[in-house]
Amino acid sequence: MSAAVDVVIVGAGPSGLTLANILGLQGVRTVIVEERDTLIDYPRGVGLDDEALRTFQSIGLVDRVLPHTVPNQILRFFDGKRRLLAEMAPPDARFGWPKRNGFVQPMVDAELFGGLDRFDHVEIRWGRRMENCVEDRDAVTVEFADGQEPVRARYVVGCDGGRSATRRLMGVSFDGTTSSTRWLVVDCANDPLGHPNSEVGADPMRPYVSISIAHGIRRFEFMIHGDETDEQAEDPAFVRRMLAQLVPHPERVDIIRHRVYTHHSRIAGAFRKGRLMLAGDAAHLMPVWQGQGYNSGIRDAANLGWKLAAVVNGHAGDGLLDTYDVERRKHARAMID
Repeated sequence: MSAAVDVVIVGAGPSGLTLANILGLQGVRTVIVEERDTLIDYPRGVGLDDEALRTFQSIGLVDRVLPHTVPNQILRFFDGKRRLLAEMAPPDARFGWPKRNGFVQPMVDAELFGGLDRFDHVEIRWGRRMENCVEDRDAVTVEFADGQEPVRARYVVGCDGGRSATRRLMGVSFDGTTSSTRWLVVDCANDPLGHPNSEVGADPMRPYVSISIAHGIRRFEFMIHGDETDEQAEDPAFVRRMLAQLVPHPERVDIIRHRVYTHHSRIAGAFRKGRLMLAGDAAHLMPVWQGQGYNSGIRDAANLGWKLAAVVNGHAGDGLLDTYDVERRKHARAMID
């Protein structure tokens, strides 16, 4: 059997969607398979850097993305007495785009998804949970749950998140740690602080974060103490009590959602094994504090995309794909550290 498509991308997150746009522009026959029925509709990443914007420019979508951003964000660090410790205020866009941008991820992801409409040779298939990959000399057969028809491709790229099925099928490790510290994240509409900047409260009593996102959304994060349960932290009264430290009328705040989460610091033992590769959170998970989880996944797509296209289109040998791990690993590792 010859390959029905050139590349199967597992996962319709930002890394997979960006990679699909890059491949689409190069004429690569691509299928995205996604276990969910739709794109994720809540914010996860909240910061875009200038390198991500350059990548979106290169795929012809930056003008669609910019309306969903807050450019030139200032980030200030305060101590427990509200004294300024440090400030990150990038003074210019010397490399073409603002270096710090708040953004609404579901809206940007939707623009990346919409960009695929330009390509007849790129397809997305929803409700497809990959169960197995069978690799032979010429291609990979991707098999799905519930007896859905398999797809045969020359290469498979797992952009399927921290619990990546692709990584499991590759049999590679996911080395690192998961922090024992939990955080309460609260997303609010109609920004109760009304300014475009962000701050980190280095308060030993309870560290916090306040982040401005586009379209009037603000994210607050509060560290949860060891003697506070998840159930306590998710109680609406507890949430309002946390907000009362930072906003004047917490009872009036329009809360979109709130949840408790932990931070991960992990990296896959290999980003490539044969015809299978990893990108984004499937390849590495990093703490949120520098806003690099989303951006590092976009870098993965930018690095891998042109190489896959070059190999598939006969302009380079398969060995070019080995440079993806070589070039991306040290940077991902440095950002995690």
